[in-house]
Amino acid sequence: MKKHFAVLVSIIGLVGLLSMKDQQKAWNEEIQLLYRRPISEWPKPTIDAGISWKEFSSLPKIDTSYFSLMEKPDVKLGKYLFFDPILSGSNQISCSSCHNPQTSWADKSTVPVGNDHLEGTRNTPSLLNVYARKELFWDGRAKSLEEQALGPIEAHHEMDMELTKLIPKLKAIPSYNKLFLAAFGEEDYSMPEVLRALGAFQRTLTSRRSRFDEFLDGNYKVLSEQEVRGLHLFRTKARCMNCHNGQFFTDDAYHNIGLTYYKRKYQDLGRYEVTKDPADIGRFRTPSLRDVMNTDPWMHNGLFWNMTGLLNMYNSGMQMNSAKPEQKSKDPLYPVTDPLMQPLNLSKEEIKDIEAFLHAITATSYRMRRPESLPR
Repeated sequence: MKKHFAVLVSIIGLVGLLSMKDQQKAWNEEIQLLYRRPISEWPKPTIDAGISWKEFSSLPKIDTSYFSLMEKPDVKLGKYLFFDPILSGSNQISCSSCHNPQTSWADKSTVPVGNDHLEGTRNTPSLLNVYARKELFWDGRAKSLEEQALGPIEAHHEMDMELTKLIPKLKAIPSYNKLFLAAFGEEDYSMPEVLRALGAFQRTLTSRRSRFDEFLDGNYKVLSEQEVRGLHLFRTKARCMNCHNGQFFTDDAYHNIGLTYYKRKYQDLGRYEVTKDPADIGRFRTPSLRDVMNTDPWMHNGLFWNMTGLLNMYNSGMQMNSAKPEQKSKDPLYPVTDPLMQPLNLSKEEIKDIEAFLHAITATSYRMRRPESLPR
């Protein structure tokens, strides 16, 4: 009797398992049908109340005017300056030392290493699509590319250049004088022209189209079933679109996701250092997820080299370090993790699906060639 009962239990369990598989198959087929159609017909994403968001949109196809753009006098000058270590006090470090065209315009380091082999404190952001950013740096302290470029040039732990010495260095090189004349129409120039040229070049650094762009434009065969499931999770259960939306997968806002390290060795108070507003403690700018799988390590401190680990962090909700009422009453500066961070209850398979989708929004890297020679 016991033997027959055990067999019966096994059969019931097998039937239940098959039923679960059938349900999973039906759910997967439904998801595929929901998304392999124009985006205007997709289900609305899961967005928290009060959140301003934009729907996804594809990048334009390759602009045939790109190569003529790269020959514009200000862009051409900016490219030389970007790759020229003459902008540093040691003549050894250029903008491209940290923003390398071979590594998607970042540096594949936890934090950058600059003058005197000094380490920075924040991860080097990619310059891809930087033209579309409203504010620059992780804390948003620069409002334009021209303002942003001045910071690394002057910083002792980066390029360590005394500005009063840079223009004489450049003017001592006749080839540069000709380039500035062609770009700005004047023989005399100073730092504003240097910064304008650098900005003109950096505005040309754009992502190539990914498979997801092709999918958005109607080629529904380019994404796998797993990637489409990841897309659905990205828009719904994983809550990603609260912050990562629009054409560049960013809300261009600032959030505290629980990585402030308050009163510990690696403390970084983020945007608070700029605004001195206690509400900004631990907030950092939402990075674009365009080409995200090419721009590791991730986070403002370069903490994560593994995407599965990063997604597991979000899955936890990250509220364990958020200020409790009694902590906030004793210390008004104690960081509060953004309420958008919530436990997600994603399974291991769902995390794999989301990671697959992140590969789909990552394009093949365009590795711009460095200048074969510099003006000398």
